[in-house]
This record gives sequence, C-alpha cells and structure tokens, in this order.
Amino acid sequence: MMAAEEEKPGLKSSSSIVPCFLFVELVIMAGTVLLAYYFEYTDTFPVHIQGFFCYDKTFSKPYPGPDETSKIPPLLVYSLVTGIPCFTILMGELVAFFLKAEGTQEKTIVTADCCYFNPLLRRIVRFLGVFSFGLFTTTIFANAGQAVTGNQTPHFLSACRPNYTALGCTSNMQYITQPRACTGNPLVVASARKSFPSKDAALSVYSAVYTVMYVTLVFRTKGTRLTKPTVSLTLLCLAMLVGVVKVAEYRNHWADVLAGFFTGGAIAVFLVTCVINNFQQTRPPPPPPRPQRPESVLGMPMVALPCVESPLEKLRGDLLSQRSHDHQPYRFPATPDVLIPSRSISSEV
Repeated sequence: MMAAEEEKPGLKSSSSIVPCFLFVELVIMAGTVLLAYYFEYTDTFPVHIQGFFCYDKTFSKPYPGPDETSKIPPLLVYSLVTGIPCFTILMGELVAFFLKAEGTQEKTIVTADCCYFNPLLRRIVRFLGVFSFGLFTTTIFANAGQAVTGNQTPHFLSACRPNYTALGCTSNMQYITQPRACTGNPLVVASARKSFPSKDAALSVYSAVYTVMYVTLVFRTKGTRLTKPTVSLTLLCLAMLVGVVKVAEYRNHWADVLAGFFTGGAIAVFLVTCVINNFQQTRPPPPPPRPQRPESVLGMPMVALPCVESPLEKLRGDLLSQRSHDHQPYRFPATPDVLIPSRSISSEV
C-alpha cells in the first residue's frame, strides 16, 4: 500500500511529519513564546542599572511622554509588523497555488491511510510559522540586549529626576552609581533604562526584510519590472521611518536604532536562507557524477590515439574482396628468387 502511494505522481509518504510537528516544533514555539513573555511582562530578568554623570546633556533631552503618545505608537507598529507579512503571504500563496506558479508546487504529504496534507496548507503553515518564530526570537534578542546593557534613553535624566543636591553633584564629571538616585516614577525610570537595541526598530526591519524577500523570491510579475521593487522599497522605507521617529522623539539613540536594524535584518535573512530554503521547494540531490577516463600511473590523463590502418592490411583486404567477387581462387605471387653472385665469378671479373 505504501509503495503504491509512493509511485503515484504528486504524492509523498511521510510518517515523521506529524510527530515532529507535535513534539518538536510546537514545543520549541511554546518555549519561545514563554521566554518572550517573561522578558516583556515580568521581572524574571531584571535590567542592569547603569550610573550616569551629573548634568549629562546626552541624557537630558525632554521627556516625550509614554509610548502610547508617540506618532507611531506600539499598537500601530505591532499591527503592521504582524498584519502586512501575514496578508502578503496568504495572498501570494493562494495566487501561486491556483495559477500553479513554477517553484511553488509541492507534493501532497500522506501519513497513514487517512491523513493528507495539502501543499497549499503546508506552505502557509511553514512560512507563517517560521515568521512567527522569528518575530518572537527578535523580541527576545532585543529584550535580552536591553536587560543586559541597561543603556539609558536620551530622556533618562528627565524621567529619573535626580536630586543633584542630595547626591552632592558639584561638577559634570562626577559619576553617580547609587541605585536609588532617581526620584521619578519607577515604571518610567525602568522604561528609560531600556534603550539598546531599539525593539521597535528590530521588529520593523525583521518584518520588512522577511516580506521583501518573500515578494522578491516568490512573486512572478510578467510585463513589468517595477512592481516588486516598488513594493519592497515601500516596506523598507516604512521600517526605516520607525527608527527615524524613535530618534526624533528622543526615545532612542542612533546607535540603538542601527543595532535594532541589524538584529532584525540578520534574523530575517538567516531564517529565509537557511530554514525555509528561500521559499522554494527542496530539490532532490543531484545524480552521481559520471566516471571519468582512467589515468596513467604518473597521474596524467591517457590520450586515445587514432587507429591507423597498415598498408599491407589494406592491400590484403582489397585482394580478398576481389577474390570473393570473381569466385576464383587467387594465388599470391611467389616471392622471386634473389640471385647472389658467387665469389668466384666476382673474382674472375
């Protein structure tokens, strides 16, 4: 039964896809989501507390207010980060499946006698699953970097509100290391210590790069050369705009935004190229190479010389063909006797 299913075109039998999905991939995904939750909403991983210089102008920018009052609030960023890639992948896979685009057609997976996994469903689950995994991974990387470094935002001193008189600040070169030097709102102060790298910039670039690579590698546009570049550059510009707004509102430094861009872009490129094979079907291994010519003992390739026919063999072949044509026996001429003069005659002469 299994052999018969393997011989059918368009079918591929597999008994490991369901156990791997249930006991490996779902477990890893659940662990990633839990780790991102603990980084974001709990105090399991406390933020490193860095000191600051008195009256440091680098961290004395005005407080821009909570993140919800930003020109690009977190709710809008997260909605675009998740909505645009999901919509693009769903529409792209549906169009490619019904148009039967080259490179997107895969075999139907058969497990046991009753379970069939449609290639359209498999591709959508695979691409969106990897995208979701990368999204939570980017969040973990950004939160881990913020917790380990504890770098302050440009408005840190405005949120901290240190009492310089009580701290004994007499010059700008005095460094304050007291953990309770801030008198401001503890939640605002804790948020002001999470600057490097910029999480919103990392998520924006990750989503944009992942979507751009999908559009570039999967979409097939005939008759136009500017559709894919226009869509790709628009997505990248939106991601860059998030970082620019963060810097303009004194919520992050340029170094924080650039580090977020690098983190998100690197994760997206790694997942697309090394995990899902550039959104293409896995190709079978190439056939084994043909055997080469034998080599000599010295390691040099042997040269095949042309076969040259001997003149005597050619003459013999002509005589045999003439003999068979005349149907008469042919006698080869006898070898003439060679006369050798004797010594006596030569002496008499």
